[in-house]
Amino acid sequence: MTLHKIQSLLDQLNTVVVGKKQQVQDCVACLLAGGHLLIEDVPGVGKTTLAHALAHSFGLQFARVQFTSDLMPSDLTGVSVYDRASEGFVFHPGPVFTQVLLADEINRASPKTQSALLESMEEKQVSVEGKTHPLPTPFFVIATQNPQEQLGTYPLPESQLDRFLMRISLGYPDRAAELQLLAHHGHRSQADHLAAQLSAQELAHLQLAVLQVHAADPLLHYVQDLLEATRNGQWFVQGLSPRAGIALLRAAKANALMHARNYVSPDDVQAMFVPTMAHRLHAVARSGRGTIEQARAMLQAVAVA
Repeated sequence: MTLHKIQSLLDQLNTVVVGKKQQVQDCVACLLAGGHLLIEDVPGVGKTTLAHALAHSFGLQFARVQFTSDLMPSDLTGVSVYDRASEGFVFHPGPVFTQVLLADEINRASPKTQSALLESMEEKQVSVEGKTHPLPTPFFVIATQNPQEQLGTYPLPESQLDRFLMRISLGYPDRAAELQLLAHHGHRSQADHLAAQLSAQELAHLQLAVLQVHAADPLLHYVQDLLEATRNGQWFVQGLSPRAGIALLRAAKANALMHARNYVSPDDVQAMFVPTMAHRLHAVARSGRGTIEQARAMLQAVAVA
């Protein structure tokens, strides 16, 4: 039943975002692992459409916020307003109080506004004027981001990037997929009318099943070898933290579950390494490679335990 639900979810998403089966599978693995998702690419390749489709297919309450340069932190978290009837301040929750927050073009907002999400993404709560307000369960942030070289964008700080379990890029479609999009004028409207494939209870069950996927000691040593390789100064400017290693293992467990296995294999770790770790790393300048290419080269160089 579990695998049937996951396959139905994937099939539905692939009818909206055509020709991107691997990226869609990575997105679902990210959310099953309980992580936040960052989708980065040039405008017009389907980032927002995919985010809409994910929110609807998971059957969760969601809110969309268009990030702009004048967006204020209180526009996200909410604000306390004086109420004459009660003679006191009443908190009015912002759009972050939802199960899925679609942060569209997140890097068009100022660093101050971006930082308003840090507590929400890590602690699943919001603190306003000394009071803490818990967020709904589950709580996901699905953010889209334009390339940093484009005008009007602010780079996400490393602390913010670390909150995202995974970053993916869609890329341009192949000829067959693009022809299908041209023939049907795209699939954006279809994404807003998708049927929910999971209930909140089923999602919670799947997330628990992810945690129960077994990781043997040799597999854990392999993950440690990868972490240590990022720290030796040969491949990257600064290595991965233990928290990043935990994120990698959680994503690998989700990938194993989606392939009908109750144990993690090195293939799962390798499949998840680039989308979960590349946005946390910076390749050394002397390598002549970008961070993603450097991550792939390091994967090939580190022997499986």
